[in-house]
This record gives sequence, C-alpha cells and structure tokens, in this order.
Amino acid sequence: MSGVRPVCVLTTLRARAGGALFARVAGPEGPRNRELIHCAPGPRWFAAERPIRRVHGDGAMFVGGLAALLLQSLHPLAMAAVDAHSGYRGDPWGRLQRTSTFLATTTYGPADSAQAACERVRSVHAGVHGHTPDGVPYRASDPHLLLWVHTAEVACFLLAHQTFGARPLNAAGCDGYVADAARVARALGVPDPPMSYREVRALLGRFRPELRGTPAARDTARFLLLRPPLPVAALPFYGALAVNAVALLPRWATAELRIPRLGRSAERLLVRPVGGGCTRVIRWAMAGAPPPAAAAAAAAAATATATATATT
Repeated sequence: MSGVRPVCVLTTLRARAGGALFARVAGPEGPRNRELIHCAPGPRWFAAERPIRRVHGDGAMFVGGLAALLLQSLHPLAMAAVDAHSGYRGDPWGRLQRTSTFLATTTYGPADSAQAACERVRSVHAGVHGHTPDGVPYRASDPHLLLWVHTAEVACFLLAHQTFGARPLNAAGCDGYVADAARVARALGVPDPPMSYREVRALLGRFRPELRGTPAARDTARFLLLRPPLPVAALPFYGALAVNAVALLPRWATAELRIPRLGRSAERLLVRPVGGGCTRVIRWAMAGAPPPAAAAAAAAAATATATATATT
C-alpha cells in the first residue's frame, strides 16, 4: 500500500493542475464550450488525423502563441488596430479565453460552429478602423493585414511545435498544417493564404519592409514579457515560456522590439532545454484536465447546487 499513496497524490495534483490551467485558458464558460466543441454531432472541418489537430492540441502552443503576438505587433497598422480597439491590457485573460475558444472551435468543433465563429470575428473586424498616430488609415478587415496576422501566427505555431511539440511533423505534415490553417484563414477573409511552409517563409520575407517596432509594439512587448497579470508564484514559469517565445523570433524582430537576447549558443544550450521542460509540464497538466463530458457534468452539478442554495 505504500506505493499507492504517492500515485494517488500525483494523480490528484495532476487533476488540480489541469483543471486550473483549463479554467484560466478557457474561462468560466470553458466546460460548456468544451462539451459543445467536442461532443456535438456533425461533420468537422478537420479529420482526427489532420496536422492542425496535433499542433493545436500540444502544450507548445503556449510558447507559439506568445511568439505570434510579439511578431504580429511589428506591423504598424495591425498594431494600431489592436492598441486602439482590443482592450488586451484591461482584460488580457478574457482575450486569451476568447482566442482559445475560437481556436478550439475551428480546429475540433462542428463545421457549422466553426463557420459561425469565423463570421463573428469578421463582424467584429468590420467595425475596427481608424488611423495610426502617423495618420495612416487602417481597417481590421483589410485582406492584406489579415494575411499578415495569419502568416505570423502560422509561422510561430508551427515553429514552436517543431521545437517543443511531443510529436513534431515531417515536411509533408508541416505543409499539411499550413494548408489546414488556410481553411480557417479563408473563412476569416484572407483570399489567398499560404498553402505550404515554403510559402509562409516567402510571405514573411515579403512583409519584412512593412514591419517595424513602433512605440505601441514595444509597449506591448513590455506588457507581455515584464508585466503579465499573474500571481508572483507563477512568474518564474511564465518567464521561462516568455524567454523561449523570444528565442523563436528572428533576431531582426527582437531588435525592432528592443528585447535583449542571449547568444545563439546560450539559447540552444540553456534556454531551449528549459522551454522543453516547461512544455512537458504543461502537457502533463493538460492530460489531467477533465474530459468534455465530465467537465460539462461538473459544471451542471455546480449550477444545480448554486440554484438550490439560492432558493432555500
């Protein structure tokens, strides 16, 4: 019996860690959304074996997502739209939860739910427009800006997965991931998204002359890297993820954002192993989160208990 207790404690710890991580990323509607996404009947945009499901279901997405936000901020028009309209500083967790729900819905949910999610985003984009501090007009629905945001996101998600993912893709799988992501991009209003990793790399090069570190972009980088709204105990772990997100970026990008970096050898020998350890911890915790049906049942039970208490 002496060996049973440590296993039970570890299982309980894993379940608590997974539940806490899921609650933070998915928000209060997470259990309900998870049930609707994973358990609702109907065809999906992507079959179970598609690369997009492997990439978006791995803990490496935490590093890739942070890297994508930093890289996306380097387009002055896209950054101006985010800075003026997103409210990410006032509600960063809400924005994360909405983004994670969108990714889960389009990757794993029924086709009609995925389409509806994209149409909601397009409706929001239609109302986002204005001028940069330099007086240049922008529209969030501009296909060129949408192409940049999509390309930067796909590049960072894929690079993070290939660096830290449990099951990196082969060359055909990388192209398959880009092609899968293009399905979502078209639904969001990108008329001609990249269809292969080679096209992603080419587009990053084509966008390079348009990119620069504006004051808003540098402020966003400082917020994401130095002022995350987290408990003090979580800051070292987040810091390890953040350093690895920075290490994924091209050096010209971190120079534009004025983010200091270690040398290439130090990043490879010191930073990357820490990132690998962190993503393994996230992967371990994610496996302890309740399955969709259990999460929905737990939420329903909690709601019923709260209602009964309020009426007695």
